[in-house]
Order: sequence, then structure tokens, then C-alpha cells
Amino acid sequence: MATLLMADVVRFEAGAATGSREGPGRGRPNPATVRTRLRHALRFVAAGLGGPEAEDLPSRLDGIPGSRLRELADRLPGPPATGGWAWFDVTVQPVYVLHDEYFFIRILQAHEMLFTAMANHVKSAVRALRAGSPGESAERIDDAAAIFERAAGLFRTVATMRAEHFSAFRHYTQGASAIQSEQYKRFESLCGVPPDPRLHSAAFTSVPAVRAEARAASHDTVTRAYLDLRRGGGPDRAEWDRLDSALGRLEGRHQRWKSAHRGLAARMLGDAHGSGYTDGVPYLTGVLENRLFWQLPASR
Repeated sequence: MATLLMADVVRFEAGAATGSREGPGRGRPNPATVRTRLRHALRFVAAGLGGPEAEDLPSRLDGIPGSRLRELADRLPGPPATGGWAWFDVTVQPVYVLHDEYFFIRILQAHEMLFTAMANHVKSAVRALRAGSPGESAERIDDAAAIFERAAGLFRTVATMRAEHFSAFRHYTQGASAIQSEQYKRFESLCGVPPDPRLHSAAFTSVPAVRAEARAASHDTVTRAYLDLRRGGGPDRAEWDRLDSALGRLEGRHQRWKSAHRGLAARMLGDAHGSGYTDGVPYLTGVLENRLFWQLPASR
């Protein structure tokens, strides 16, 4: 789904650049910015496709005429032509007049899809630990870590937006920040129950359903399953070492993702408040100290 969303971004940008789908004006980016934006978006789509389909996408767009851009857009994946997918086009509803709002909405949606996938991988890692298999759990954790690399790539696409344009329409995006995402918080709470100060902060009070899940006695996490299996003896050292390495990779990529988010926010927001009911850059600076596996010795 994230790949389909970003393919739609490419079609929208290519259509606007070649005079279709959108009239003149609306603060469209200049040709150089469009090429940069499309390059990052195509890289994201190619990573989602893999195989021969990905190899068919250009790595650079310099010198490609408008007609070729339309051909490129036509080669990208789209929703199946069935009644059940008729809703796809109405899942983006810009409410302002600037061009960049469309792609920004799609970026937020793509982030949500990636966090949904990461949460599912972490759930699978918990099940593997409960089944006594740290090695299989490590594979699922590495799957989640790989998705973080794609999530970081979305920030490079957002960085092509002009700060003044974001400031103009961001008033309509309250509660829609990537780091305030319900699925992001679900992913975080499946790694380990956050400390009480974080559970009582706006980060979790703004997503009450996820907060209730995290506080429930039945809520299972990688941290709890890891500690329970470790106390019971469990598999050999090699499997534990493999899992510890995977947890370290996920922790590290999560930290890099947060740092990239903070850097982008500093450029876009300056001293303004954030778009997710937060204090903006100071909030993102503060959460850099948070750890997913803060209760595990290997993550300290």
C-alpha cells in the first residue's frame, strides 16, 4: 500500500509538470525540485517493487521530456481495477490551494502503512519468542528494521517542500504528524511498554486506544517475552547473540529516523509548534532520549 501511495505521488507530480490534472499556479515547485522529488519517490517505489519492475525505473530524471514522464507514470503500479478499490482516489482530500499538500498527505499515509507493517513484524517477533525461537524473532526484528530505512527515505521526499508552503497549510494537519501516528505508537509499545512519564505525555494521551492497550496486563511485548525466555534458560548463546544484534539494529535505525525527523522539522518549523499537538522541534529533541528496548541490558 505504501508503494501504491508513492506511485500516486509520482503520477500527480508528473501530471502537474506536463500540464494535466492540475491548472497553472498553486505554487508548483520548479523543474529541478520536481526532478529531485520524483527521484526520491521513484526510489521508494522501486524498493517496494523489487525485481525486473524496479530495474525498469530510471535512477535519474535529468533530460527526460514531459512525454516520457507520462510514459513513466503509466508504468507504475496502481490499484486493481475492481469495485473494492474504487475508494483509493478519494483517500486524499486536500483542503488548501497549494500544490504540495497533495503529496504531503500521501507521505503521511505511506508512513502510517510502514508503521502498520513494522507493528506486525514486531508482533511476529513476540510470537517467535513465546515459541522459544530467538533466531526467528531476530528475522522478524530485522524485517522491521529494514522498513525503517524506507521510512527515512520519505523524509528526503518531504525535504523538497518549501517551508513557507508547509507553514501555509499545516494548520489543517493537526494530529497528523508522523511521530504522533497511532500505528507508530503501537509499534513502540509492542517493542516494550514505555516508561510512565511517556505513557502520561501527550504522545500517548493523544492516542487513547493504543495507550489502553499498552497499559493492559495482557499486553505482550518483545521486552517481556525476551526476559521471560531468558529467565527460563532457553536456546543456545548463538541465537541470543543474533537476536541482540537485531534489536540493536532496530534501535539504531529508530534513533536515526528520529534524528532525521527532528532535522527536517527544524528546517520546516523553526520555533513554531508541531503539527501533532506538540511543541515542535523541542519535543522532537526531547524524544531522542527515548529507547524502544530501554529495559533490556543490550540496549543500554
